[in-house]
Amino acid sequence: MHDVMRFYNDLIGRTTGPLSFRFFLQPAMALLMAFRDGVKDAKTGRRPYFWKILNDPSARSESLHEGVKATGRILLLGLVMEVIYQYRVLGSFHVLEAVNVIIVLCFVPYLLLRGPINRLVRWWRARSHRTA
Repeated sequence: MHDVMRFYNDLIGRTTGPLSFRFFLQPAMALLMAFRDGVKDAKTGRRPYFWKILNDPSARSESLHEGVKATGRILLLGLVMEVIYQYRVLGSFHVLEAVNVIIVLCFVPYLLLRGPINRLVRWWRARSHRTA
């Protein structure tokens, strides 16, 4: 129980103080990658990313690998920033906390935004073709 409380207290403490800018930087970078890949998906006619992961077990592994590859630099940057934060503020390193923070800040925004961007670009392109 003590570890669970420490975990949540440490997570909440990350939102202020040193390196708190990463709570904006990392999701913003994930948004840029999601935008790039969502536009590419729309242009090539691919299904929305998260929907494909949820509903196509045969493509799930490949799609997740593609997402990790697309966000790899962001994940690596997140890991470096998390290691620095933990040693500087907490005085130790907690692997599970680092993994959770990195996934939430770097990969989840990409996962959630790539599909809607795909749909939005498809809608925009269809609308442009109708009015032209």
